[in-house]
Amino acid sequence: MLKIPENIFEDMAVQAAEEAPIEACGILAGSGGTVEKFYRMTNVDASSDHFMMQPKEQFAAVKDIRNNNMQMLAIAHSHPETPARPSEEDIRLALTPGAVYVILSLMDQSKPDIRGFLIDDGEIDEVEVKIIRGQHE
Repeated sequence: MLKIPENIFEDMAVQAAEEAPIEACGILAGSGGTVEKFYRMTNVDASSDHFMMQPKEQFAAVKDIRNNNMQMLAIAHSHPETPARPSEEDIRLALTPGAVYVILSLMDQSKPDIRGFLIDDGEIDEVEVKIIRGQHE
């Protein structure tokens, strides 16, 4: 299970709405399966059907994660007009073992849908994503 505090989920949804129609992307870090920080990344491909994180931003996030004794828990991106499920492109480019791939769909902009997946060599397993209120849930 991946636990995402409500304020971080809201920040992800805001980023996704601001960057639509391109896919927004970012990194979720924390410990024990609970997200503590969201790193917004720039989609350098500026595409509506795939993303590529800006390498300098990605390196800085990984350095900050290590310096704060956290782990990279998930790689997140939005699907501005499609469901929160991995596309063929998402599956092909899922190259970070152990990371949950979080997809936030804006198909229904009034209620963004968020789902998580472990993707390993084309095999997909859904991971429960729980939005938590406050610090203790």
